[in-house]
Amino acid sequence: MLAMAAPVGDARVEDPRPDDGRIEMAQLTIEQRVIIRVPLIAPPVQRARPAPPVPPLKWKEKDGPKCLQMKQIRSATIPSSDSIDLLLADGQRMRARMEKRCSTFGFYSGFYMKPSEDGRLCAGRDLVLARGGMDCEIRAFKRLVVDH
Repeated sequence: MLAMAAPVGDARVEDPRPDDGRIEMAQLTIEQRVIIRVPLIAPPVQRARPAPPVPPLKWKEKDGPKCLQMKQIRSATIPSSDSIDLLLADGQRMRARMEKRCSTFGFYSGFYMKPSEDGRLCAGRDLVLARGGMDCEIRAFKRLVVDH
């Protein structure tokens, strides 16, 4: 037995580990996920004099990228049963079109996107996971622009 000693005042402390040639190994797994919370629409604030109504913006879909950087995603809304709109850090809006078998209405309580090694969320590759357990593959991304 090899003992290692370190002086502590006048006393010596011995290493209690045996030196029998065994190698101990350990493994550490770190899992990460991105959680997107879908905000509920708050009721309008009552005012003494109501503000004139603002017409809702109409969005037009244009061709989008194959992948998005996950760190750019800031918020999400669910405009229809087959898509999720994502607001990016630079102000752009992207629509994630989901595979046909999916209904995104199951995502209202929130959803997850598991980060990939490259840090991107890609159509045809990545899944969006509902908190209730459902998962949907992203079919395509569309860039949204205001339709005048």
